[in-house]
Amino acid sequence: MFDTIEFHIDVYTPVDTIAALRKAIQAYLESKPKHWNPKHTVLVKEIENVNKMKMSLNVLHTMNHQNFPERNSRRSELVLELKKIFESLGIKYNLLPQEVHLTQVLGANPRIPAPPDPAAYLWTGEFMKNED
Repeated sequence: MFDTIEFHIDVYTPVDTIAALRKAIQAYLESKPKHWNPKHTVLVKEIENVNKMKMSLNVLHTMNHQNFPERNSRRSELVLELKKIFESLGIKYNLLPQEVHLTQVLGANPRIPAPPDPAAYLWTGEFMKNED
């Protein structure tokens, strides 16, 4: 049974690190011959938004395709192993900075006083208190 796991990594990840990723995946699959066929592919599918590479790991289970609980359990173990590999190799993905526009924030934090009521002031080049 064939399975695909898609993931994203930072586009600035060095090629040497990607090669180390492939070797680590190969080592894991070879360490579990009862679960996985050692033949697999790690593909770079595309570069998105000039900041991340979409990749996929295509693997072949050694079990019957009708045993879905076992398939899901093995897949989950593989995803957790991928996470460990990413951490050990320092592979990350960070979102691009995003611009945020706030128009008004009222009562969001009780420790921050609300802005004064504009009707309480007259405009004369400066804010002056209404003396009615």
